[in-house]
Amino acid sequence: MTREACIELRNLEIAASIGTYGPDDVVPDAHILDLTLTVAPELVHVSADAMASVFDYDPLVAEIDRISRARQYETQEYLMSLIVAACAAYPQITGLDICLRKRPVLAGSGSLGVRLKLGAAELAGLRKGCAE
Repeated sequence: MTREACIELRNLEIAASIGTYGPDDVVPDAHILDLTLTVAPELVHVSADAMASVFDYDPLVAEIDRISRARQYETQEYLMSLIVAACAAYPQITGLDICLRKRPVLAGSGSLGVRLKLGAAELAGLRKGCAE
């Protein structure tokens, strides 16, 4: 059996302003982020209770908050792409599954989102693109 470790962030309501809406459009009251980060198992299955032994996700969460609040966005996809770039800045992250959704969609119900899954090769490509 292959060992795999993930760090999961679920149902985080981010302070993002996304889209342009007309007078009769349903305006979302929340934008919600789900993020699963794949990391080395050694960063989760640890032998010591020490921050040096684990992936410190607090700076990443703070960066996601900063990006979310930075400006008005036209699309969920672009904001999500910026969050992915922030994740790619951490070499400890070897894969990710991100979903950004808004609610409600119609008359107070439903959610609508976009999802992206990237593996180690895709993240390495993003890192290489950032270094050039």
